[in-house]
Amino acid sequence: MGLFSFLTKEIAIDLGTANTIIIQDDKIVVDEPSIVAIDKTTDKLIAIGTKARQMQGKTHDRIKTIRPLRDGVIADFQASELMIRGMIKMGTSKNKFITPSLKMVICIPSGSTEVEIMAVRDSAERAGAREVYMIYEPMAAAIGIGIDVEAPAGSMVIDIGGGTTEIAVISLGGIVCNRSIRIAGDDFTFDIQEYMRHQHNIKIGERTAEAIKINVGAALADLEDPPEDFVVRGPHQMTALPVEIPVSYQEIAHCLDKSIAKVEAAILSVLEQTPPELYADIYKSGIHLAGGGALLRGLDKRLTDKTNIPVHIAEDPLHSVARGTGIALKNIGKFQFLRR
Repeated sequence: MGLFSFLTKEIAIDLGTANTIIIQDDKIVVDEPSIVAIDKTTDKLIAIGTKARQMQGKTHDRIKTIRPLRDGVIADFQASELMIRGMIKMGTSKNKFITPSLKMVICIPSGSTEVEIMAVRDSAERAGAREVYMIYEPMAAAIGIGIDVEAPAGSMVIDIGGGTTEIAVISLGGIVCNRSIRIAGDDFTFDIQEYMRHQHNIKIGERTAEAIKINVGAALADLEDPPEDFVVRGPHQMTALPVEIPVSYQEIAHCLDKSIAKVEAAILSVLEQTPPELYADIYKSGIHLAGGGALLRGLDKRLTDKTNIPVHIAEDPLHSVARGTGIALKNIGKFQFLRR
């Protein structure tokens, strides 16, 4: 700790499509949904995170809820700045006399374009950051899982987030080959909404579809420990009268099949690009699965059957990327970053 270390605040941010996690001093200080509620007439922030999530789908004309990130990138610049600034205030202690400068490490999708990278950097700087470092999500996930990313050995990481699925082969501290596809948790949620509309003639919102995914979401139609059916309530599309329908995990496995098949195709594509020596390492150590999508029941078994390579779910898949970003923050000189 330097004499003037209190003048600089170091934070790591996992700026996710679904959730934003902030780490300071190796502790998670913020873990909130990536959503804000804004007053339409004044453009002022009304609520952020969980409070804004509770308002989603229940607002009147004066209030709008916005998810600033879509497909892993910033879709609403103003809302993202308000969200980052608000969450930093939520998670960091206040000093009446001194406003410390912020040093940030932010993780971004490995398929981000220059424009998308600049949007994240600009949002961070407008929220008060003096130094901004960026690290790719699969690299952060690998570090968070506990993989020795600097070793001369191949490791394969799949991070299924809210907006993107990141697939990467890592060796010697860098990404050897990777693929970032915009099929992930949000697409699974949309698939469930469409399935309920077509199959059961019931209209459901994003929050209800998310609840179905959490309670009975599955990648296989035959599970050893199946969850109980989840009861969905909502209006019938034709009559507008209330209906109550039990939904089974087999139904959800069927409706998510096409999206999961696209993820499988992307994984096979990366494996095809992998150099033989690294492929041998991956076959020996297995594939590591992180992100919220890793919690989909039976996904590890389905991917194992598809690739013939063991698939391991991270110990804490929801926080792997954030923890890796936090470790990278403490070792700025050790890992590869994108910096202006």
